[in-house]
Amino acid sequence: MNPARWLERAALLWPQRPALFRGAEQVADYAGFEARAGSLAAGLKAAGIAPGDRVALFLANRTDYLVAMQAIWRIGAVAVPINAKLHEKEAAFILDHSGTRLAFTDAAHAGGLAALAPATRIVDMDGPGFDALLSGPPPPLHPTKQDDLVWLFYTSGTTGRPKGAMLTPANLQAMAMSYFADVDAAEAADAKVYAAPISHGAGLYQFIYLIVGARHVVPASGAFDSDEILDLAETLDRLCFFAAPTMIRRLIGAARARGSRGDGIRTIVYGGGPMYLADIRDAMDQFGTRFVQIYGQGETPMTITALHRQAHAEALVADQGDPIQAHRLASVGVAQAACEVAVLGEDDQPLPHGEIGEVAVRGPSVMKGYWNDPAATEAAIRGGWLHTGDMGALDDAGFLTLHDRSKDVIISGGTNIYPREVEEALLDHPAVAEVSVIGRPDPEWGEIVVACLVREPGATVDEVTLDAHCTARIARFKRPKAYVWLPDLPKNAYGKVLKTELRRLHASDRPA
Repeated sequence: MNPARWLERAALLWPQRPALFRGAEQVADYAGFEARAGSLAAGLKAAGIAPGDRVALFLANRTDYLVAMQAIWRIGAVAVPINAKLHEKEAAFILDHSGTRLAFTDAAHAGGLAALAPATRIVDMDGPGFDALLSGPPPPLHPTKQDDLVWLFYTSGTTGRPKGAMLTPANLQAMAMSYFADVDAAEAADAKVYAAPISHGAGLYQFIYLIVGARHVVPASGAFDSDEILDLAETLDRLCFFAAPTMIRRLIGAARARGSRGDGIRTIVYGGGPMYLADIRDAMDQFGTRFVQIYGQGETPMTITALHRQAHAEALVADQGDPIQAHRLASVGVAQAACEVAVLGEDDQPLPHGEIGEVAVRGPSVMKGYWNDPAATEAAIRGGWLHTGDMGALDDAGFLTLHDRSKDVIISGGTNIYPREVEEALLDHPAVAEVSVIGRPDPEWGEIVVACLVREPGATVDEVTLDAHCTARIARFKRPKAYVWLPDLPKNAYGKVLKTELRRLHASDRPA
């Protein structure tokens, strides 16, 4: 099924229903949304874009980002969204690797991208070249098949060159149906806010809100701004959006400063990085049970596990000393309905409950493979399972707790130490704002635990206090042997901490 079918269906059923918003201002109803996408599809077709051709988008969030994606799919082409925070050279690599024929960008990047990617036609969405493509009557929907490539999802590339996960209509349908079953009951009155990059998780969720004919809101800033989100909540009501944990921390801080309890926000789906127990408890203390957690990867988009709203509600009303509720709140939930999840040992066989191994998933949400990389595809998909590279453990009820990426596990004195456990303990101290734990090579132990920390503004704390704090919560051998205070943690364009960069900076045995 062509994914543009959902927009066409909504325009037929609810032509006058509000569809696209720039901030609080409506810019199109569903009839207008589909007409603009159809006109752009005609222009792309006239420009020689054929079914299967790759068309990229390298720009910040805007309403025409959604229009362009729908136009691409309408003619059977492949969307290649690229995070706008990447460097032009990184974007040019993706254009070259994917064989992109045409790329939409903005005035700030058009010249540089054209010089770096001469084989790709660059269209400035802010210029006359884009307006010239808005021509002609809408072509009919291309008869896209379930196994066709429609979205080339490039991974974040924190450990090397990004890989292009090939997503099909079947993958997107499985994700959308899982959202309704496991994440949230989206409704027509909702306002889907694109505050995180449309190129990734936020954009993947467009289909859910097209299916129900809800509002699609791009903040006027084109990005995430806590006060802007809170203002939109007061104006538009029933906001639903995806947010990384770092975004939630900023939002809660802004809400607390202005005395907001989250009125006007219906659902916040969080994922894309570790949400520590102290942080989600703090968020629920301010906003209540508006949260749902998902765990997924580009290779199985937004669809591995979910920690539903009810689990958050049960944890909120339970005593914080309840170990079962604390365990579940610190987990990433249970397998979504569209897939099967297992924890595998080194022999690729399922491990007993409670044992830590590599998280694997199979089902209709799993990608077709990596673009032009059969070796990487074979390494990732073995025995019918997608091997995620994440380490985790399942409990008896099927709740999955992540422990770290397999490459992040620290082996000290022959014993595995999982950084997240140490990070959770340190974040429970009021002086610690952010932390990332890495291993440093050591001649005696193999590796030692190093904590890279960011202080809360104005806070002071010494190593002796942090040592005592850790040993009161985790085994003594897991505590950091060194503490490194930084003004900020290095992050990539998606907000994920770059542990590779931290390891590079602290590879040798140096004083804290």
